[in-house]
Amino acid sequence: MLRRVSLSAALALLVFPFASADDKKTDKPFSDADFVKAAASGGMHEVELGKLAADRAKDPGVKQFGQMMVTDHTKANEELKKVAKGAGLTVPDKIDEQQQKEIDRFKNLTGDAFDREYAKHMVKDHEEDLAEFTRASKEAKNPALKEFATKTLPTLQKHLEAAKKLNRQ
Repeated sequence: MLRRVSLSAALALLVFPFASADDKKTDKPFSDADFVKAAASGGMHEVELGKLAADRAKDPGVKQFGQMMVTDHTKANEELKKVAKGAGLTVPDKIDEQQQKEIDRFKNLTGDAFDREYAKHMVKDHEEDLAEFTRASKEAKNPALKEFATKTLPTLQKHLEAAKKLNRQ
């Protein structure tokens, strides 16, 4: 019995620090300004990766998906700028450092390797986008920003489904 308790305690020590680190991510209070910053950077990231995919991908479906990212995220970025300006929020004009590193990594990939990594990345990226935009659709203080997030969700869902199909090929 004592051995089980010790094993349980040891497992708890291994598991809970990781769980609490993840909890801190989602427990961070929502901020309209933080959302605008993340959405703008993420949108620019999608456009730049989409341009690379449209240009470098081997698979025509990946090229087409990349062009869809350029078109849809350019439109969303412009709309976000208008909404943010109306809310008195600053929109960054450059991609955050981590996302720029991802773009740089993709610049070194070609052919099947590019297609495979891009499709995988788009699934992960759009899952994160959906989580961010869903939260903003519920928690944004500014009504126009909340409406923007809500209105953008179906497009992001469409992108996720298309990325999953590419990822299965």
